[in-house]
Amino acid sequence: MNEHTTEQVGVPPLLAALLTLLAGHRPAFRQERPYQRAVALVFGELFAFGRHTVTQALLALGLSATDWTAFYRLFSRPRFEEARLASCLFGETLAQSRPDEPYVAGIDGTQIPRTSHKLPGSSWLRAPRTPVFKKGIHRAQRFLHGAWLPAVVAGYTRAIPIRFLPAFPAKARPAEAPPCKEWEAGLVFIGWLRLQLDAAGRAGQRLVVLADGAFDTLGLWQDLPDRVTLLVRTAKNRRLCHLPAGQVGRGRPRKYGAAAPRPHEWLGKRKGFQKTRIDVRGRNFELRYRVLGPYLRERAPDRPLFLLVVGGATWRAGKREPKRARREPAFYLVNAEAQGAGWTLPLPAPVLLAWIWQRWELEVAHREMKGSFGVGQKQCWNRRSAVVSVQWSVWVYAVLVLAGYRTWGWLGGPKRPERWWPGAQRWSFNTLWRGYRAALWGTREFRALWTPLRDDWLKKEAAFQALLNAVLGAARL
Repeated sequence: MNEHTTEQVGVPPLLAALLTLLAGHRPAFRQERPYQRAVALVFGELFAFGRHTVTQALLALGLSATDWTAFYRLFSRPRFEEARLASCLFGETLAQSRPDEPYVAGIDGTQIPRTSHKLPGSSWLRAPRTPVFKKGIHRAQRFLHGAWLPAVVAGYTRAIPIRFLPAFPAKARPAEAPPCKEWEAGLVFIGWLRLQLDAAGRAGQRLVVLADGAFDTLGLWQDLPDRVTLLVRTAKNRRLCHLPAGQVGRGRPRKYGAAAPRPHEWLGKRKGFQKTRIDVRGRNFELRYRVLGPYLRERAPDRPLFLLVVGGATWRAGKREPKRARREPAFYLVNAEAQGAGWTLPLPAPVLLAWIWQRWELEVAHREMKGSFGVGQKQCWNRRSAVVSVQWSVWVYAVLVLAGYRTWGWLGGPKRPERWWPGAQRWSFNTLWRGYRAALWGTREFRALWTPLRDDWLKKEAAFQALLNAVLGAARL
């Protein structure tokens, strides 16, 4: 299919949105032939029912007898640029982001498990699936996941990956990407995103970045770009200082004030907490919180920070056998914004708390990409393809999800075919995958010889034979 397919009459809206998105990424490819092969691989991913390798995608397309080396050269040779591909994807997200609202992004580190000890970029890392009381290690590649979080609707949103930057340790096998730490890759993504907003004529749009405790580092706070709001989880025993008081007399001005109480010490003080209610994935939560500061971290005297303390809660969950559930307290730091001679929060506290809960969508995206979509399964082993093939699969996932968002929103997905369950309020990735297959099956190329299955089960053999003919006819086309 080419970019003119969207003009055909009768193309399903989901398929039309996908084709439009793919056409918008044409500038990232140097030639037309690599772009057409890339489009073919995208549709091959949809019909690869086993492992998501290049050969399985070609087998799904009926191209098993063709020269498969040209498709592998998409990753082993510089046929496209990852940064240009991400820039095109970022430009597509601006259509669903208003300039007067914050552009919310999230960063998180993730691992792609590997078995080879010689794969470029692989190293020994802490295994996330081992128990807390007995930590283990495994072989994996480490990446920085930078995602965009669209506007929340009834407590629902999704993390759409924008970039998947390698964050290989210094002891990893040499690859095309240089080694760096997670927070350094996160800083690269934040700076790149801020430059992209400025280049798009949105210099005045606020950029809000959500992160977990791994990014509460001095290097990130010290080099954080201007016009960026970083909301990061912090340790309960983080050492903070008050702002320095006005100095009278001679001597060097002080950079720090007196030591402030540790974040966990505020939990014992009942007075000062406020309450708010937020919508999270179809449920309404009540949170107790307090805002403290501004404070300073050691060796970062030029970055005033506010501390958000979120109190814990206990409740009874379950209908048949209610059990006691508990939510642990949490602590967050956010950089302050200058207002006159003082400092203020960059956004209202309830808005920040609502976005804090949506950071979990990055973990959901990790599960879908690695569990359902097979990110990291492509058999590409050289210094370039071992990295680019992973970034390619993440880009395909992002394009598929963004097309679904443009077509259905978050709550307007297709109805479930089961009679015993009406389906969740927000469509799942499996529903999206099934929607693409149904949309492609309804096109002219696939339904030329299709015969529906009737109630008379004695005729099912002829119906299945016609179905096989349709698949073979589509493969020849």
